[in-house]
Amino acid sequence: MKKSVYINSVGSVSAQKTFDDGFLENIEQRSDTVLAVVAPNYKDYIPPAAARRMAKGIKMSTVSAKNAMQGAGVDENEIDAIIVGTGLGCIGDSEKFVSDIIDNNEQFLTPTRFIQSSHNTVAGQIALGIGCKGYNFTYVHSAVSFESAVLDAKMQLEQNEARTILVGGVDELVDHHVSTHRLIGHIKEEPVDTMSVLKSGTSGAVFSEGAHFFVLSNQKRTSCYAELMALKTFNTLSPGQLGDNVGNFLKEQGLTEKAIDLIVLGYNGDVEFDGYYDILAKGPFSETPQAYFKHLSGEFDTASGFGFWVANKILKHQRIPDPVKLNDLHRVTFETVLIYNQYRGENHSLMLLKKC
Repeated sequence: MKKSVYINSVGSVSAQKTFDDGFLENIEQRSDTVLAVVAPNYKDYIPPAAARRMAKGIKMSTVSAKNAMQGAGVDENEIDAIIVGTGLGCIGDSEKFVSDIIDNNEQFLTPTRFIQSSHNTVAGQIALGIGCKGYNFTYVHSAVSFESAVLDAKMQLEQNEARTILVGGVDELVDHHVSTHRLIGHIKEEPVDTMSVLKSGTSGAVFSEGAHFFVLSNQKRTSCYAELMALKTFNTLSPGQLGDNVGNFLKEQGLTEKAIDLIVLGYNGDVEFDGYYDILAKGPFSETPQAYFKHLSGEFDTASGFGFWVANKILKHQRIPDPVKLNDLHRVTFETVLIYNQYRGENHSLMLLKKC
């Protein structure tokens, strides 16, 4: 018999102040095309000497992971596995290392940036920090990297191969990545106000970065946020296929669209691809409370981790903060939440959560 999978805690470092216990009470209103994270005081979490040698992605993840572990009340010895999803890994150190090769004519190179430039550096550094010698894996699956990590953890917990797993998604911004995506039109040309992204009427998205970690377990703790019911990803879907696939996904769980109390959508203001979300928002879920999140988090490969954080917080607090409301519909209680995300028409994901 498969065991249930519980999300016992959440941790987040994002373009909003999410590293404390608050829930979007004070929104960072900005007008830009690229959003950096609201960084915590890293000295409160990491010894300064160690922090100086860490890439930004590692520092963000360390804070997020520590907050998640503290929230669940688990100590270092209880973590059986660490699974991370990332689209770009520690791309900042990769860029610096390649630049050093060019600038120094391939001579006198220090190994630190090369060592920290691989995609699995984050998972490895967290494991070293807490002394976890268990399963350690990193998924690099573009915009479903985070979902791939969650799916791996879900299968292990259901089969009782592990009891407590630290799962996260992280990506960082660097200049070369931003300039490249500007060149190919993936980033908006003109600055957009945080709360007006959906009204921009232009192509491209507002890019950002972040780290989101969660403690998943097959044992329910008092800190539990939600139960992870199901997860599915699709590499490609045409607009005409989306509705049927969502319906089939819910049917596999014995549900219909009417049973969903809230749908969380990954609108990012790109007029070329937001139509996918419109299909659900104006179709089968038109009478369902709706929320969105990328106007606050920005767009990046693991931005769905922020959506996952938002959905868990809503189930925990039983309220939808005004900044993420997409419509004015409401429920007395929120029992079941569906999260749908895609990026530029590819890498679609569906995650179904239930109140703990």
